[in-house]
Amino acid sequence: MSQVTGADTTRADRAGAVPEAAHEIVERALALSRADGCVVIATESSSVNLRWATNTLTTNGASRDRSITVVSVVGRSFGVRTASTIDTPAGGRGARPGDVAHPTDADGLAELVRAAEDAAREAEDAEDYADLLGPTTAGLGTGGLGTGGGPVTAGGTFTDPAARTGTAVFAAFARDLAEAFGSARAEGRRLFGFAQHDVTTTWLGTSTGLRLRHSQPTGSVEWNAKSGVPGGSVWHGQSTHDFTDVDVAATDAALRSRLAWCERSVELPAGRYETLLPPSAVADLMIDLYWSAAGRDAAEGRTVFSRPGGATRIGEAIGPAGLRLFSDPADPELATTPFVTAASSSSMSSVFDNGLALGATDWIRDGALAALVQTRASARATQSPVTPIIDNLVLDAGGSASLEEMIASTRRGLLLTSLWYIREVDPEVLLLTGLTRDGVYLVENGEVTGAVNNFRFNESPVDLLGRTAQLGAATRTMAREWADWFTLTRMPPMRVPDFNMSSVSPAS
Repeated sequence: MSQVTGADTTRADRAGAVPEAAHEIVERALALSRADGCVVIATESSSVNLRWATNTLTTNGASRDRSITVVSVVGRSFGVRTASTIDTPAGGRGARPGDVAHPTDADGLAELVRAAEDAAREAEDAEDYADLLGPTTAGLGTGGLGTGGGPVTAGGTFTDPAARTGTAVFAAFARDLAEAFGSARAEGRRLFGFAQHDVTTTWLGTSTGLRLRHSQPTGSVEWNAKSGVPGGSVWHGQSTHDFTDVDVAATDAALRSRLAWCERSVELPAGRYETLLPPSAVADLMIDLYWSAAGRDAAEGRTVFSRPGGATRIGEAIGPAGLRLFSDPADPELATTPFVTAASSSSMSSVFDNGLALGATDWIRDGALAALVQTRASARATQSPVTPIIDNLVLDAGGSASLEEMIASTRRGLLLTSLWYIREVDPEVLLLTGLTRDGVYLVENGEVTGAVNNFRFNESPVDLLGRTAQLGAATRTMAREWADWFTLTRMPPMRVPDFNMSSVSPAS
């Protein structure tokens, strides 16, 4: 066992105490450390949300939370402990008297640091052991000194306070939502949904002198529209940084149009169908592919990216020429944390890589597998470049067709809305199974002619890339199945000539 992890949850700081800034807690925890090496990660998040049902806003909420994670290194082993608390403002769901977003007083922080050190002493040597990174080895550089006295990093200096969100982010959205409710009532439709916005600021400090800070806004909105027609249910999801790009009227019009398609019902048997996958469904499949792309696992012969004899499929064509799957933390539309933050070690991440700079990485280039996710440890073992996982993903093949244009060029096939309950069946070929949900439609001679029953599917996203007949224009989208964990994607609609609908699903 190479690691020991745990979580300690605290209440408020001592009554009357002035809450410390997160960067001060990082510095104090580092000063308390007696380990050979130490990493401290502090996060502060503020979140707001809205929920609606049957054309009426039903709840809203707001919360703040702070967490402190200490990674202690003793010899070649490490231990991890985390303390956190949640502050729900007065009137919010889950509020408790005295709850605040400052989890560690002086005694609590010392206890947290000692617990991480004890865990490290009890652990075996870590397979991924490496020297902790410092200012000259992380690849980020200092970028000059800011007025706060720390290195300039994404979102400001290390000593800057947390960025926060508030209900004002929903001002225009809520106004437009009220208008959509009125239209839906008048037309006999029912709208349900959930919107949330979160801003999380992360501070990372190490005993080797690394000091990094990043603020990440994350927003999403999911809609479900229903009519009185059996099977009349459609879904739409969108990710956003600040809700300024959420067009409520356009979304409501699209939902209305799809509900109209449900007025005619068609029963079809299981089988292989030409199928149009919208960007959201493609995102769900590509995220599964990405999460299965650990270089260490591939080298050990356990994944779809393995070759016999301990080799990987790097360099092998797995998609059409021109296809590119990549991540870039500096992508203007999908910007994300530009350095590694890891509270645990696995085949996809390493606590010893904390602070490592992230850059644009091609996973598939011109249709060929170009890289797998590699920590510094797995890169050494496999003699590969260091290519850590990044929290966004883009698939682009240079296509220009919209989903509507792809429908218009379809003689006969199925159009999906979203995928649901996706599970892995066979990791060696990355065979997935799952269900269609909230709208499967029959396309005939370039027009949608009715709604079709749901199916269970069995497909491998890697195999699909090799069989795809058309990839349209990549647009920002949000996966449905994996939206709680991965929201930053840009994907094209995809045409598959023989998508395997393995059985009919009774779900409606």
